[in-house]
Amino acid sequence: MKMARRLTLLSLAVWSVLPILWVFKMSISDRLDLFSTPPVLVPHHPTASHYAAVLGDSTFRAGVLNSLLIAGTTTLISMTLGSLAAYPLARLRFRGRTLVLIGFLAMAYFPSVAIIAPLFKQLRTAELLDTYVAVIAVDTAFALPLSVWIMVAFFRKLPFELEEAARIDGAGVLQTFRRVILPLAVPGVVTTAILTFVAAWNEFLFANTFLFDQARWPVTVVIPGYAGVHSVDYGAQAAATILVTIPLALVVLVFQRRLVEGLTAGALKS
Repeated sequence: MKMARRLTLLSLAVWSVLPILWVFKMSISDRLDLFSTPPVLVPHHPTASHYAAVLGDSTFRAGVLNSLLIAGTTTLISMTLGSLAAYPLARLRFRGRTLVLIGFLAMAYFPSVAIIAPLFKQLRTAELLDTYVAVIAVDTAFALPLSVWIMVAFFRKLPFELEEAARIDGAGVLQTFRRVILPLAVPGVVTTAILTFVAAWNEFLFANTFLFDQARWPVTVVIPGYAGVHSVDYGAQAAATILVTIPLALVVLVFQRRLVEGLTAGALKS
């Protein structure tokens, strides 16, 4: 039974990694290997030329910086506003609180493509098209509901006695939240921040719709640009995909322990 379970988990792990390995194979393949029939599993003539071309592309480098700016700002705003909203929702008891939380969850999974046209019209009226503010604002609006939902589940796990002790010592609500609750909620906050950052980093639809100037494009919009009118540079696209995945992988590896704690803490009862 244990052997079957291990084989199942191993098969799932290999199946999950295969697409990444295939993209990596494409990124180090020359043109002959890319278009060989049948496809080769291991390139006959490995090359790093695609990586050199992508790293030497100023548009790609600018796209990475733009993605960092957009994703970082979205995460910062979402965590600030989300924690301030999640804390009272987790602690206060009022009629309709469950409906409010369900509403947050529903907004988190609302299909963004359904409102792309109204958003475009509103941003054009506000003269915010082709600005970072447009993308950050919309990304934040979609990231906030899920951020609130995750942090509410974590804040609920923290004991009330800590807040009562802080109030007895004369701490106000904001002082208690900042000095007592947030330090204890680090795993949940880090988990939410990572998920928010990854979602903002990978976002394509809004950035592709609201940003016209190539200098403001995030990397998710830059990568499809390697497909021309008459040809597609699959090697460059694959190399760029691997390069933009590396920062996300590093973030997850660095905060792996916090991420696991945050994903499980809100679901467990002490």
